[in-house]
Amino acid sequence: MAGSGVIIAGMMRYRPILQALLASVLFSTSAPAAKLLLGEVEPIVLAALLYLGSGIGLSIYKGIAHSFKSGSEARLSTADLPWLAGAIMAGGIAAPILLMFGLIGTTAATASLLLNFEAAATSLIAAVMFKEALDKRIWGAVILITAGSAVLTWDRSGSVGFSIGALGIVGACVCWGLDNNLTRHISAKDPLMITIIKGLGAGSVSLGLAFALGNRLPQLRFIAVALVLGFAAYGLSIVLFISSMRSLGAARTCAYFATAPFIGAVLSLVLFRQSPDLLLLAAAPLMIVGVVCLVREQHEHMHTHEAFEHEHGHAHEDEHHHHEHEAISNGFHSYRHKHDALTHSHPHTPDIHHRHIH
Repeated sequence: MAGSGVIIAGMMRYRPILQALLASVLFSTSAPAAKLLLGEVEPIVLAALLYLGSGIGLSIYKGIAHSFKSGSEARLSTADLPWLAGAIMAGGIAAPILLMFGLIGTTAATASLLLNFEAAATSLIAAVMFKEALDKRIWGAVILITAGSAVLTWDRSGSVGFSIGALGIVGACVCWGLDNNLTRHISAKDPLMITIIKGLGAGSVSLGLAFALGNRLPQLRFIAVALVLGFAAYGLSIVLFISSMRSLGAARTCAYFATAPFIGAVLSLVLFRQSPDLLLLAAAPLMIVGVVCLVREQHEHMHTHEAFEHEHGHAHEDEHHHHEHEAISNGFHSYRHKHDALTHSHPHTPDIHHRHIH
């Protein structure tokens, strides 16, 4: 029995890391696949279809799985709506539109690597705007990833300046960084419902904007491909990302998320039969070292939890959930519960129980 408890504890520890990595692998397919579609689909229309695919696909899944009756995840409340609205505007509308226009002026491989800047943007916004604890190792990683992104943005034409397309992708990463930090505040709530609302809301607004600008829908087969791509690369990826963020915080989840865009770069080189250029080869080591620094970061100190009450999905397998209740199973469940004041020291991340001031 003791051995099984150790196994379960280990699985709980590494689950958010695996969720972030899988989210990144799914998202890494978006840049090269979207690059292929841009020849047939207008940029804003494609951005809209990707998010609509996310919302529609997850709605179908939620209906099939009867998740509305599960009770294992906390429902969104009125207080969550401003955070969700901000996330939709920044990450669901502005970011994908900037990305689609950015992809027109850059190679898919460069775009995939450049998406690593999302980790740096998320970390900077988390530290400056939301006071998330970041140590020297993370700041060093942010500098390295930013430097790698700066190399990739340089204009290859030989003129002094930066590529407009690459700067568009950097702008998308900043918007997604803001989105990640806003979403962190509601990450304790049902990630499936958050992603459905974000997908349907952002997709509808972007599609309305596309029609207002005179854009037209592509052929049905391209619509179908874009919707399926959005479901996998955006929908499933965002659900996994939010689930990971509730345990790791915004900056650290993006640390793991930043590993798999390199897979996207490899896919792009294979799909488009390109050879890596000098800028890509120069930027890749900087980004790799930065990501390694982020992944190896450790954080432990004596800290105090003030007494507070909240609701989120949880199990009774850690020292923060030893409370008792009636008529609820011992598995993963959600209901409003109280945490007593507690002072202790252990390795931790800025999860929903460790967002204290340092």
